[in-house]
Amino acid sequence: MIKFDAQNSGIETDVTSEEVSEKLKKIEARGQGFYKIVDDSVDEILEYASSVEGKYDDIVVLGIGGSALGTICLQQALKHLHKPKKLHVLDNIDPTFLRELDDVVDYSRTLIIVISKSGGTPETLSQYFYFREKCENFVFITGPTGLLRETGDKEGIKMFEVPENVGGRFSVLTVVGLLPAALIGIDILALLKGAQEMRDKFLNENPNENIPYQIATLQYLHGKEGRNMTVMMPYSQRLIRFTDWYRQLLAESIGKTPEVGLTPVSALGVTDQHSQSQLYMDGPDDKFFIMIKVEDLGPEVMIPGDEVDYLKGVSFNKLMHTEQKGTTDALTHNKKPNVTLNVPKVDEYNLGALFMLFEGATAFLGEFYGINAFDQPGVELSKKLTKELLTGSEA
Repeated sequence: MIKFDAQNSGIETDVTSEEVSEKLKKIEARGQGFYKIVDDSVDEILEYASSVEGKYDDIVVLGIGGSALGTICLQQALKHLHKPKKLHVLDNIDPTFLRELDDVVDYSRTLIIVISKSGGTPETLSQYFYFREKCENFVFITGPTGLLRETGDKEGIKMFEVPENVGGRFSVLTVVGLLPAALIGIDILALLKGAQEMRDKFLNENPNENIPYQIATLQYLHGKEGRNMTVMMPYSQRLIRFTDWYRQLLAESIGKTPEVGLTPVSALGVTDQHSQSQLYMDGPDDKFFIMIKVEDLGPEVMIPGDEVDYLKGVSFNKLMHTEQKGTTDALTHNKKPNVTLNVPKVDEYNLGALFMLFEGATAFLGEFYGINAFDQPGVELSKKLTKELLTGSEA
């Protein structure tokens, strides 16, 4: 299981079980199901994936935001990094992005999954209207009402329902993420097992056992001291899309008033040591760093040659770990608060645990700030204005 090292956090915390219990009760009162749905049956998902095995060469997901980012992360983290992708997630309406899919798929052997909880997301509907002219194989993931539901009922399209009490950015462990994952051979039962075990930590009233609460506490306290940026920096190529997923989760959940908000920053070790670390080391003291170390990076790959003494007999695995420690030590030396998550390896179990860890931490953060972490009022105005501009009915 994931271990948490907060020795370089820069802040001493003194938390009681009563404080954890109080916040858990407030989260429960909000009626959110993100930590409960991991116990739900996934038999229907597995049965469907089995029924279409071998039928399709490509899977296309039409969705945006929480309907896409988790699935992109799942593929990046758990499938081959260089082989051609069977799963294509179209999370933008750039016409070039849509048009060039024609170059790589045979639509007669392609399954398209359309994801919109409301059934009326304009970007997703426009994509669907475009691709229904090219493809006949669709699955809808949607809510109980809306245009997608009506269309699916009318045309006999297979549909899965998004849980009513789980918002989009918390939905990766629902059918939204699990169905595409199952269709490309990801072990969703192992994913859920990791999530379940982290969920148990999230519900643990002992603050020393509750990693989500510990992270939220530090983010909140550092935010009060002006460190209102959270930099997440995994030392694993497989986890760069996890930072993209977390970026939405933190930004939309916590940024609710001019006074309340934490800005997420995505970084990748070791890549961004050469693009961002100058700012991190010598720049403003307005950041809190979450470093992610992956213990097992797979079979060792040795660095050949003996021209450089410090690389003799060193593997890329050791070099990666050493650079992570060097960066962490440098942050600490420069009095930049940081914590480290030690992840045994990037697999289904540990990725499920990471999803639940940060969903739980975000829920706690909302209660620290006294806000609803599960709505997104700031997103609605741009949607409304877009529709008005398109119809010519703007004020």
